[in-house]
Amino acid sequence: MASSDRIGELLVRQKMISLQQLRKAQEEQRRQGTSLGYALTKMGFVSDNQITDFLSQQYRVQAIDLREYEIDADVIALVSKEVCERHKIIPVSRAGSSLIVAMADPSNLHAIDDIKFLTGYNVEPVVCSEAAVIEAIERYYNKEAEISFDDIMEGFDENEIDYAETADDESILDLEKASEDAPVIRLCNAILLSAIKKGASDIHIEPYEKQQRVRYRVDGVLHDEMHPPVKLKNAIASRLKIMSSLDIAERRIPQDGRIKLKLGRGREMDFRVSVLPTIWGEKIVLRLLDKSNLQLDMTKLGFEERALKDFKNAISQPYGMVLVTGPTGSGKTTTLYSALTELNQVTTNISTAEDPVEYNLMGINQVQMHDDIGLNFAAALRSFLRQDPDIIMVGEIRDFETGEIAVKAALTGHLVLSTLHTNDAPSTISRMLNMGIEPFLVTASVNLIAAQRLARKICTECKEEINIEPSVLRDIGFTDKQIKEAHLYKGAGCQTCGETGYKGRVALYEVMPMSERIKEMVLQGCSTAEIRAQMIEEGVKTLRMSALSKVLEGVTTIDEVLRVTAADKS
Repeated sequence: MASSDRIGELLVRQKMISLQQLRKAQEEQRRQGTSLGYALTKMGFVSDNQITDFLSQQYRVQAIDLREYEIDADVIALVSKEVCERHKIIPVSRAGSSLIVAMADPSNLHAIDDIKFLTGYNVEPVVCSEAAVIEAIERYYNKEAEISFDDIMEGFDENEIDYAETADDESILDLEKASEDAPVIRLCNAILLSAIKKGASDIHIEPYEKQQRVRYRVDGVLHDEMHPPVKLKNAIASRLKIMSSLDIAERRIPQDGRIKLKLGRGREMDFRVSVLPTIWGEKIVLRLLDKSNLQLDMTKLGFEERALKDFKNAISQPYGMVLVTGPTGSGKTTTLYSALTELNQVTTNISTAEDPVEYNLMGINQVQMHDDIGLNFAAALRSFLRQDPDIIMVGEIRDFETGEIAVKAALTGHLVLSTLHTNDAPSTISRMLNMGIEPFLVTASVNLIAAQRLARKICTECKEEINIEPSVLRDIGFTDKQIKEAHLYKGAGCQTCGETGYKGRVALYEVMPMSERIKEMVLQGCSTAEIRAQMIEEGVKTLRMSALSKVLEGVTTIDEVLRVTAADKS
């Protein structure tokens, strides 16, 4: 039997992973109690298919892709969920007196003997990754988690909860009783679990006069999911407020809370909950925060080679400011967390001021803002400077006071990372000047500005080549040479991507280092357009150029380019 260490050494020797990645995966393996292969795939160092093919070669056993199989219920019934979880196996099919079993470790003779004894079948092992086995166990054994909206509401008498013309007509006791009703609990659980399974980033639960709507944001786009009975709107709101430890009696002002779900195998999912009173009831938006899917490897975020080099150079400086800009939901926090992870050393003191703290990072001092008690970004920054900091992250520079303290910190030997809400990198300078920060302070403190967006990636399962008129491509920004050599793709739509043609997202970056010429132009009072022209002349790719590069690489589509980026002004 090849040990985890032996497999790790072989993966490094075959240059499938680096030695540094192996060390990180081994740390994760020890921390989570998983196998090395599972840790490597979850951290994104190798794909499921790569690890499966590798294990197949090592064990000389046929590999299998569980996603391509629909396992019969009578085969699943042969082996209990507990046995499958204990041995990391799942039965796949029967053939006469033989039972084909997918295993993460086909050399586990104890598991094979155990299954043979329990089922009476001869066991024929096939190999697949541990991640694929766990996913299949959840899929086939956790049927209750996949219960549909129609199943939940079947046989439910809507008269059990009376419709209130106004929220105030219901007493707190009525709301508590309604929120503990079995169908309401099951419905709320189904909404949360379905969002996790579909890879949603946000859940919107919206009450209207004659209907209630639940929508999921998947890969940056909202999709209609279900329409629960409008009579349940107060019960659903109360249930979710109880789950997030909010005051169900208070329905006049916004509230913010958090829900933590335990999903087994040590995995937890956090939901950031925001409740907003509307004229027809409380609208609830839940942001899903899944640390296990948080991509903190900078090389896999979407940076192009030069942009990544410039960004890493800026964050490796001993002092100065690095700004990441873009609208809400453009991935700024992930980029900053990736930078902090890269900089996180025992020798470095890192403090962050965030509103809210989205993910907990080991070794970093994270502070949650509370405006109602006076703990805002400016107050936190002042306190940080008395805490012997090396690196400071400010969630957002919103006003002159925060900007001024951040600039002064950057000028006095600290590296400051922060975000602003601007459309592109050059306009960030104008935003800082409009706040009241002097031009000479901007040029002296800012190392680099990166603007970013998130574009949906084409689904690899249903990807197909398409033809688009050269004139259309020319209007979007392609050169004649690019048009001649271009191979363009789109997703046809399949079960994997929910018929959308897209699966996952990739970041687009516009990374502008503060060169000496750009600093001179800022001091001379040049316009944003002039700074942008100089930036392009120095070889910086704009957001549109970055998006077009991703199209030429077959990563995204023309439609996504037009959706998330603006045309470059000539």
